[in-house]
Amino acid sequence: MRRRFWMAACLMSLGMRLPAAEREVTFSRDVAPILYQHCVSCHHPNDIAPMSLLTYKEARPWAAAIKEAVLLRKMPPWKADPHYGKWSNDPSLSAAEIETVRAWADGGKLEGDPKEMPKAPVFVDGWKIGRPDVVVSIPEHKLEAKGPDEYSYIVVPTNFTEDRWVVAAELRPGNRKIVHHAHVFVVEEDQPAKAGGAKDPAAEYGRWLRIRQGTLSFIRPDAPVIDDGCAIDDNGAFPGSKQSDLGSLISSYLPGREPDVYPAGTARLIRAGAKLNFQIHYSRATGKTETDATSVGLIFAKEPPKQIARRIDLSNHMFLIPAGEPNQEVTECHTFRKDMYITSLTPHMHLRGKAMRMEVTYPDGRKETLLNVPHYDFNWQITYRAAKPIFIPKGTRLKIIAHFDNSPNNPMNPDPTRVVRWGAASETEMMDGWVEYVDTAPEPLLTSAAQ
Repeated sequence: MRRRFWMAACLMSLGMRLPAAEREVTFSRDVAPILYQHCVSCHHPNDIAPMSLLTYKEARPWAAAIKEAVLLRKMPPWKADPHYGKWSNDPSLSAAEIETVRAWADGGKLEGDPKEMPKAPVFVDGWKIGRPDVVVSIPEHKLEAKGPDEYSYIVVPTNFTEDRWVVAAELRPGNRKIVHHAHVFVVEEDQPAKAGGAKDPAAEYGRWLRIRQGTLSFIRPDAPVIDDGCAIDDNGAFPGSKQSDLGSLISSYLPGREPDVYPAGTARLIRAGAKLNFQIHYSRATGKTETDATSVGLIFAKEPPKQIARRIDLSNHMFLIPAGEPNQEVTECHTFRKDMYITSLTPHMHLRGKAMRMEVTYPDGRKETLLNVPHYDFNWQITYRAAKPIFIPKGTRLKIIAHFDNSPNNPMNPDPTRVVRWGAASETEMMDGWVEYVDTAPEPLLTSAAQ
């Protein structure tokens, strides 16, 4: 016993802490640092989480729930298979941190000395990116109580008098109860169409395959079925469409997605006089008339960036998921025509999404899995940001393998008796892999951009 006490005293005198199981664990000294690092970006007042965990008084009633969530690794939400890829935004707790939380919840749930509390994070008016240089908002939008989901496209002027390079953007719903997800794009002055240009039959056919109901788009039920989007490159895309760069995308909001903070030295351009197009998916989840005023906060570069941050969305639009099918596979492939560095990957599916894997075949024949999400969750659509940019040489083929569960065993499934195809509504499906990247050879940047 004396030997144990002597060893503990030596460790403490050297500034070393005993394992959580061998000492009294307190909120102030042990638990608060873990919550501040991993949890409170969502668990603070007026954000997406249902309760704040910033203080002992706020966290103590939730001790048992916190313990269960971290032991089951439900929280912090993170869906990537740890065997593939390294991600800078991985919030997962270490084994030691999990044990600390468990020991505190199972023990006396002690507060400890408040003087040992770490400095609390500051959230400027709710913005996770800090104080924006500019906030652009839509006019107040009214959503009636009844009806199907609504996709609204709302264009708002920036009133910028000079070009601006954006290094961070945060798209923030005005009413989280009804905004399921949203994107904001840059819209520049329309270019006049070339007179006498011949129409592309494939593109015309692709447009015909899409039907609209109110603000929503769907594929025709009798459209050809292509589940194997890898028979040839871009096989599952709408006929006549291209898997092209979305250079005009500034930010996205989805459950679980962090703000868009572009990699160091990169930015996206908003030209003088440009407008912002907010594409917002509204869900009538409350059954009441609601209003929303979604906004985007922008932080500008202090000097022109070295690189332009880019994104390409790779999609299969032509798939079909049979009624009751528990594990329908849908694929899509694309070969990159230039050297690049991937900076992030985002899987996107709807309520029947089950799993998604993204793998590459390099020009020398080597294969590598970049990202594997074995248990996709529609409520946590996470962007996985590479800890180190992933070099992709010209000629590399990216394969996206998605699986869908349209069976009664899927608790998210709104109707397992229904055949499901592509559509914008949550009750239909999408199969997307969003890829953010930068070119290996920087292009000349406009010197007129804001300094």
